[in-house]
Amino acid sequence: MAEPEITGGAGGVSADYADLAMLARGSDDLARTLGRVAVDCHAVAADPDVLASAVLSPVTAARFEAALVEALDGPGGLSGQAAEFGVRAVGLRAASASYEATDAAGAALIDAVRWSAGAMAPVTLPAGIAGLLITDPGIVTGLIEDPGSFQRIITDHPGIVDAVVGGAPGLLGVLTGGGVVTDVKGGADLIAGLYPDGTPVVTDVTDRFPDQPRGTVVPGSLGDIVDGLDYRNGQVPGGTPDRIDVKRIVDPDGTEAFVVNIPGTKDWNLPFNGFNPETNDLGTNVRVLGGDVTARQHAIAMALREAGASSTDPVMLVGHSQGGMVAAQAAHDRGTADFDFNVTHVVTAGSPIGRVDVPDGVQVLSLENEHDLVPHLDAADNPDRPNWTTVTFADQQGSAESNHGTETSYLPAGRALDQSTNPSVTGFRDSASAFLPGGRDVRMEVSVYELGRKP
Repeated sequence: MAEPEITGGAGGVSADYADLAMLARGSDDLARTLGRVAVDCHAVAADPDVLASAVLSPVTAARFEAALVEALDGPGGLSGQAAEFGVRAVGLRAASASYEATDAAGAALIDAVRWSAGAMAPVTLPAGIAGLLITDPGIVTGLIEDPGSFQRIITDHPGIVDAVVGGAPGLLGVLTGGGVVTDVKGGADLIAGLYPDGTPVVTDVTDRFPDQPRGTVVPGSLGDIVDGLDYRNGQVPGGTPDRIDVKRIVDPDGTEAFVVNIPGTKDWNLPFNGFNPETNDLGTNVRVLGGDVTARQHAIAMALREAGASSTDPVMLVGHSQGGMVAAQAAHDRGTADFDFNVTHVVTAGSPIGRVDVPDGVQVLSLENEHDLVPHLDAADNPDRPNWTTVTFADQQGSAESNHGTETSYLPAGRALDQSTNPSVTGFRDSASAFLPGGRDVRMEVSVYELGRKP
């Protein structure tokens, strides 16, 4: 596997912006300090004792006054230095704000272009398809003879998904009369209305599903964290109720930390099929993509409470696909009635969470396979922020399912991170020591919970 691309985190661009802002604050402080010293020193020239000494020794007093003026107001003097640092602070602050504004404007422009393409799709799409068939009729024949080639094409070029998803709000806006849907979140929220959510139900099933040794390994590395997610994901095949696990890590001094493993979507139900008691369904995907709080999020909060977590204990949420989406949304809602827990860390694998406003106090590590289509379903890159590290790796398995799998794709990438010396990765790893006790003499309890909902 080639070296991954790592953005954000301690070594990211926004960390540089933060450094510029910090340097600006330091320059401001220094300018004020030098200015105060200069004012105090100017007062010395008018001191009564200095003026009295001028009568006794005019020449010496004149030399003193000249030296003082030179030190304060001459080239390189304190007054000039204070002004220079003040100007530098303004420049640094302006540069930081300008860079950040440019990045934000670029993202907004991409959204606008995709929206416009979607709005024009009823006119341009039929003509585009006709033109393609005329110029290259063999493409249809090729897809008929080898349907799997379509997966290869789209997983080799996942930007197609960004374009389609990013254009969908424009198309929905046209179909609904315009103005109703303006962005991806709005489009998802509109569709989410077709899926009733319900009231969460949580059942402790730890005794019914005793963990194998792999499920009870005390995590000591990022690879172990992803391995725990892969294990839980494998224990919840399609067609079975939603289940998560909560790991309670207790240090010798009594401090506690909690790791929650949240598998991805297992029920691909379509709208209009009535109420669905399973929380890991397609409806939850759409609702959380629209920025909504879901029954699954509330159920995870209930499970944490049953596992003994308090509102102050540090919590790491680890999720695959939809599990990562719910984890990011829960982090957004941390400390509120929607998720009253101290979420300090989030780890996602193959999750479209680029539009979730995760608080600065939450450290995020996002793993994304370049050939996985699912992270593109929000049509947005993850933000480059000091608290958010995104690791993008290339692992083409040949099919959309394998490219998205925890075992086939994300577990090897997670294990590889244990050897990384990238400052963003090591920064995240160091910050997560409460959840990576390694050789510490800790006690760990694993609880398994079945999640559901009722009307």
